[in-house]
Amino acid sequence: MKEHFFNLDDSAQGILRDLAPGVSTRIFPGDHAMLSLVRLEPGCESEVHSHPQEQWGVLLEGNGVRIQNGEEVTVSAGDFWRTPPNVTHAFRAGPEGARVLDVFSPPRDEYRVKGSGVRAP
Repeated sequence: MKEHFFNLDDSAQGILRDLAPGVSTRIFPGDHAMLSLVRLEPGCESEVHSHPQEQWGVLLEGNGVRIQNGEEVTVSAGDFWRTPPNVTHAFRAGPEGARVLDVFSPPRDEYRVKGSGVRAP
């Protein structure tokens, strides 16, 4: 595939990262923004965390609960949200599981390399 072109369904692309049991992502870093394609198995949940980057998320498939600043919001495919810098957040997948596309600006340095967890080392 040509440089700077990717496919959401090509599991060989991106930087792989395990975020929590049953939660994984493929990272696509740029100079000023970063995409993270997160897959959550049914009922699995990411760790509550925060970071200094602004984050936008869109639920591509499935359903679940977006936990943000202590509030739980039920979401379904097509819903999207903004997480301001330093706001605590997590996602819990529903019975179908979920696929979420996150956008970070600026990019998260700890996500530029393969690793695990949602926090910087």
